[in-house]
Amino acid sequence: MNYFLGIDVGTTGCKAILVDENGELIAKGVEEYPLYTPRPNWAEQDPSDWWQGTQQAIKKTLDSVSIDRKAIVGIGLTGQMHGSVFLNNKGEVIRPAILWCDQRTAKECEEITQIVGREKMMRINGNPVLAGFTAPKIYWLKNNEPDHYKRIDKILLPKDYIRFCLTGEFATDVSDASGTSLFDVPRRQWSDEIISDLKLNRNWFPDCFESPEITGYLKREIAQLFGMNDQVIVVAGGGDNAAGAIGTGIVKSGLVSASIGTSGVVFAFSDEVKIDMKGRVHTFCHAVPGKWHVMGVMLAAGGSFRWLRDVLGTEEKNLAALLDKDAYEILTEEAAQVEPGGEGLIFLPYLTGERTPHADPYARGVFFGLTLKHRKNEIVRAVMEGVTFGMRDSFEIIREMGIPIGEVMAIGGGAKSPLWRKIQADIYQVPLYQVRVDEGPAFGAALLAAVGKGVFPNVEQACQKAVKVMDKVYPDSQKGIRYNEIYQIYKDLYPALKPFYKRISNISW
Repeated sequence: MNYFLGIDVGTTGCKAILVDENGELIAKGVEEYPLYTPRPNWAEQDPSDWWQGTQQAIKKTLDSVSIDRKAIVGIGLTGQMHGSVFLNNKGEVIRPAILWCDQRTAKECEEITQIVGREKMMRINGNPVLAGFTAPKIYWLKNNEPDHYKRIDKILLPKDYIRFCLTGEFATDVSDASGTSLFDVPRRQWSDEIISDLKLNRNWFPDCFESPEITGYLKREIAQLFGMNDQVIVVAGGGDNAAGAIGTGIVKSGLVSASIGTSGVVFAFSDEVKIDMKGRVHTFCHAVPGKWHVMGVMLAAGGSFRWLRDVLGTEEKNLAALLDKDAYEILTEEAAQVEPGGEGLIFLPYLTGERTPHADPYARGVFFGLTLKHRKNEIVRAVMEGVTFGMRDSFEIIREMGIPIGEVMAIGGGAKSPLWRKIQADIYQVPLYQVRVDEGPAFGAALLAAVGKGVFPNVEQACQKAVKVMDKVYPDSQKGIRYNEIYQIYKDLYPALKPFYKRISNISW
């Protein structure tokens, strides 16, 4: 039996998992590391913490099982996207990595957009220039730390720094590179045109591979450290969203994942490149070779439900402690007593602004239709439905782009609730499947390694073997009619309220 490691270089820590050649999870290990915020809206990490965390996560994983470590034949990498690791000509880190959630680069986003042109950027990269992306970070270094900028020899994404530590090779993959604002997404290669427009050095950027392709082998000293052989392949891997989609089975036309975690992500497979020139959704290369994905992101999905629990759920939290249950479970049991529509109560889930479809940092949450008859259980139901309407916004844009939606894979914390799965099926009006994806992107990375080693002929067959469906929910057409009526009101509320969002933000609180 051969084994594969999947490594996820996350924001809070590194996760390593071990799977066998049938795609069965054998072991896992996690090692946390710090995130630094030296100034407001800044977010940085030390790449050496990632490397130490990776080593510890691998060690914990392998120490927890009794297998022949020489039978580990492949490693797949994934991790947080967009982060910038700047290396000098000795391969040394110049400064702490600037992360995906860092917001210091608003000025640089405007500067890059002006230089390249918004229409050209959308046509080539498929996305507007955003503060979290990589190119603005490079320009920020140029504008604010010129001595560091002059020392740049290579720029790597987070998982690719770990690849360098494991193999000594500089490489990336098409899905992760898509989020740099420097990549030609339709042609699946670095954009010489954008790089030239920005007067950056093309040699700074590593060779780019399709996700299952082999980029190198474990260095001998690293293999010896873990008791493995030095013929272990390391494949290109993918960004966390694309690798997570592999682990969810989103690898053919008609498949979409709906993830309700802190944020909400709708991830749709596409056989061909499709770009929303309005910039409401992202278009990236998929980790499936020669394929793409379109992704919508709402900022406060599960985050809205957590806010509700913390503000109105004290009674449920106390009861949950007594009954050894989850407070969310008790809240959803209360919401299940309410008919669809929450007795006319609609929730706009813009608690932290919004990204898809409105891209409005000033947007705020709203309860609309509140009356004296409304009770807590109707408020809970309204929050669950409002978040799902926000997810549906992405579905509507994806359909508008001509991308088919046949089946939806529900993942994240929201997928654990039978009621929320049913609400999603009824609002999206498509069959909803719950799949086993507790290990998320790391599982997808391990499957990519298995494909790279030749255990599976392609990514699609790897997913067919390894991805397990746990539950199926089918939509109720009558409830769908009711939800369609409410959704039309939901959609009309944002433009009606938009002028007031910025006005209230201008008041000092």
